[in-house]
Order: sequence, then C-alpha cells, then structure tokens
Amino acid sequence: MSIEEPEVPPQLPPPPINSPEAIERALAGNTIAIVGLSSQPESSSYYVASYLQEHGYRIIPVNQRQQSILGETSYPSLRDIPEKVDVVNAFRRPEEIPAIAQEAHEIGAKVLWMPLGIANARAGQWARAAGMTVVMNRCMKMEHMARYGHNEE
Repeated sequence: MSIEEPEVPPQLPPPPINSPEAIERALAGNTIAIVGLSSQPESSSYYVASYLQEHGYRIIPVNQRQQSILGETSYPSLRDIPEKVDVVNAFRRPEEIPAIAQEAHEIGAKVLWMPLGIANARAGQWARAAGMTVVMNRCMKMEHMARYGHNEE
C-alpha cells in the first residue's frame, strides 16, 4: 500500500499592485523592516517609522551605518535580521529596489512596500510573480491614517 501525498490547495495569487486589498494586507503586518531608515528625525523614513512604531508596529531598521534607530537594533541587511519580517518598506532609490525585492523574498517577507516617490514596476511585477503583495509610490503613514485615523497628543 502506498501513501499518497495530501492534495495541497492552490495558492491564490497576491492582490493586484496598489489595490486596496494589497494596502490592507500590508497594514495588517506586524513587523516592518525599513530599508534605508535614517536616524535623522527630519527625514521622511524616520517620520514614517516613528508614526508606525507609535501605532503598535514593530519596526526593524536596516541601515549599515547605524547601530540603533528609534530604540531598535539596526541591521546591515535584511538577511541579518534574526526574526520574521512581514513587510519590507524600502526607502531607497528605484534602481536599488530589484535587489531589495529579491532579498525580501529570500527572507520570507510577504509584502514589498515602496514609499511615496519610489516605484520600480519591473521589481514590483517580479515580487508579485514570486508571491509577494506589492505597494508602490504610496506612504504607509498616510495609508494608515486614511484607514484608521490618527491620535495626535
């Protein structure tokens, strides 16, 4: 008697790039690695990261020049992060996104987010074909505020 492999249900493709469902999936992640997170409070990456951190997200800085940012250990690359990452938010130039997308996929991140002003359609299409949810040229802070409001103190 042979043992048959159980049937694995087909995996649904990720939602379309920048769709409301893609944004919702990204915002549902708990742990966000921010590639290119600056230690300068006036930078957009710091502003977005501090907002997300204040709203309960676990922020993991990826910046090889800093030891820590926002009270969190900073790592030189995504591969160096010793824990599960849900979302990779890439504050880097568009031409750097393909390598970041590949590394995000390798570490098992489910979402690739490119902030406002950053888009690389080829990398986005590759990441989606690899099973990742993709958001491009959108601000995670603004998308969170639009859906959940904000509490300014």
